This record gives sequence, C-alpha cells and structure tokens, in this order.
Amino acid sequence: MIGQKTISSFFTPVSRKRPSPASLHTCAGAEEYSGETTPVKKSRPPEAGGDSRSLVSPPLSPEQLDRIQRNKAAALQKLAARYAPDGVGESWRQELLAEFTKPYFLKLASFVSEERKRYTVYPPPDQVFAWTQMCNIRDVKVVILGQDPYHGPNQAHGLCFSVKQPVPPPPSLENMYKELQTDIEDFVHPGHGDLTGWAKQGVLLLNAVLTVRAHNANSHKDRGWEQFTDSVVFWLNKNLDGLVFMLWGAYAQKKGIGIDRKRHRVLQTVHPSPLSAHRGFFGCHHFSKTNSFLQDLGKEPIDWKAL
Repeated sequence: MIGQKTISSFFTPVSRKRPSPASLHTCAGAEEYSGETTPVKKSRPPEAGGDSRSLVSPPLSPEQLDRIQRNKAAALQKLAARYAPDGVGESWRQELLAEFTKPYFLKLASFVSEERKRYTVYPPPDQVFAWTQMCNIRDVKVVILGQDPYHGPNQAHGLCFSVKQPVPPPPSLENMYKELQTDIEDFVHPGHGDLTGWAKQGVLLLNAVLTVRAHNANSHKDRGWEQFTDSVVFWLNKNLDGLVFMLWGAYAQKKGIGIDRKRHRVLQTVHPSPLSAHRGFFGCHHFSKTNSFLQDLGKEPIDWKAL
C-alpha cells in the first residue's frame, strides 16, 4: 500500500553514477551496469608486411550474445523497478517495465504530484493502480474501458464504473445493473457499487485516464495517461488470446480501434450513461454474450452476480 505518498514519491531518483534509461538500450551500457564487461580489441592499421586479419576481433559466440541480452534485460529491469509505482501488481510491473522509464511517464508523474499539492485529486495514491492488484495480467478475460475516474468525494478507487461502499452506485452503473437484471438469470442488484468481485475474476476495469481533479471532469486529460493505458491495451491485444473487449461509447471504441478482431471478441454499443443507454445499451446482452464466448473457448465464465 502506498499510503499518502504523492505520485512523484513512487519513483526513486537514480544516482548520477547509474546509467540513464536510454543507456540501457545499448548492449555496452547493459554490460557495464551489470558488472560484466567484454574487452574488445580496437582495430589499428596493419604494419607494413603484416597480416591485418590478426588485429580484427573475432565475432561473438552465441553464448556471449545470449549473456549480453540477459545482462541488458536484467539492467533494464533493475532500473525500471526504481521508477515503477509501488501500487502496481507484480505481474503487471514485470510486463510493463519499460513503460515506466519513458520520459512521458516521468513527466506525467511529476504533473500528478504537483496537482496533489494544489488540489484534491482522485483516486487516492494507493488506489490509482488498483486494477493491477486484482488478478495476474495473464489471467485477464474481459476488458471494460472507461474514460475518466469519478470526480466526487469517496467515489473513484481505481476501477472504472466502480465505487466503494457505502457510496451509492452512480447512474451509469445503475444502468449496467438494469441490463444485468434482464440479461443474466437471477441477477439481483447488490445494493452497492463496488465491482471488485468482477475484477478478481479477470474483468479488467480500466479507465483511459487514471486520475482527476476533484469536481473537474477530464482535468487530467491529455497529460500522458492515455498513452500509458494504450500500452496496456496493446500488450493485452498482442500477448493474450480470446479476450472480450466491451467498448461502450465512442471514446472507448476509438481507444480499442487497434484490437485484433481475429484473436479477440469485441462488443460495441452506446455508453450506459442516462443520456444514451436507451439508444442501444439496454438490450445489448453483452454480459451473457461474453460468457458464451468464454465458454466456447473452454474458459470459466464470469459470475456477474459475485459482487
């Protein structure tokens, strides 16, 4: 748990004696950082009558090349561990290591830190990455994409559409429950809005933007979160098979435009907001369709009632 740290405190500055992230993208930097160096003989002009071939370094063996790659990967992992937020689940941390060292993410962390000094920002620091703490990254079955965290007191807690008890479910979530009552047999309104029970079963509840200033919707838009969450969607799309992506509304559909429809199932309709739910969300049967698809692949269906 992160406690009350600011996002900038997620990262520990690297000593000047340590290489920069960019230096780790070269084999030489990785070898030096890991404590192993391979001396390379410099070429020099052959003396008159000499044989220049004796002065040329032999090619590296497969074992040497493999060691270089392993050292490079280990060095990058150590460096990224210094930057990765403490609240990120271990399996997610391992797969997204390089993302945390990129300049845009460091700039984003600094921005959110300054925002927390001046304003109230939701969700609390220890809950920003709650969506990574619920299941292993390779156990994700369903992805529901949201846009922006709730910006009212005690609402946002790191899962899109979800609110902690005893906060009443917001209107969009109430409409999701209405659809579930007609789509899933014996579904009963749980009396709260906490969707942690879904997340633990492999339903990734991911907002495009992970923080927001209190009472100011979209206030952290275009600051870098979109690039980070795009990288999450890209990783899932590329490395897993048979996922169900629920894309509700134009924003989510645009974010999911690159999803491979041959490898995954994409379900699209309007947003469950009261402004649009009656134009196609009610009656979409996305929850039952998801379970049918998962069962066809031999996967365990989601127990939507387990809340």
